[in-house]
Amino acid sequence: MGQVGERVPRAVEMRTCAAAFVSRVTARNRLPLDYSERSLRIVGFLIDGLRKGGACREEAHDTLFGLGAYVGEVLVHRAGALWWEFDASQRAYFGQPIGVRMPDGRVWKPLGKVLNRFEVGGPEESLQLFYMTLHGRARRAAA
Repeated sequence: MGQVGERVPRAVEMRTCAAAFVSRVTARNRLPLDYSERSLRIVGFLIDGLRKGGACREEAHDTLFGLGAYVGEVLVHRAGALWWEFDASQRAYFGQPIGVRMPDGRVWKPLGKVLNRFEVGGPEESLQLFYMTLHGRARRAAA
């Protein structure tokens, strides 16, 4: 996860990746992907639909990446996060090159959280709960 085509996007490209994904999936559907915390529930339903539809990880790769970029953008919009390129030790720990950095310095991997939801499923992998219990959020995030 974390690749577009053959190239891993840079942190500065993730906002564009998320916006392109939202534009693509909402063009024919009225999905309320408005970068709100509430919309993370919709993301969970979309991931569950992929699982129930029998998609394998490789088939769902682009959609999962787009959903992960979207979840990261929710953290940027609502929790004061910034897209962050992990250093070598963080890459080794998280298994991916990018994530988000919270105002208190903690780093999280929304792309990995989406992948966990896809692979494990269930309420313990809720993206909305992830947001609500997220450490390091700004008290008042910019809209």
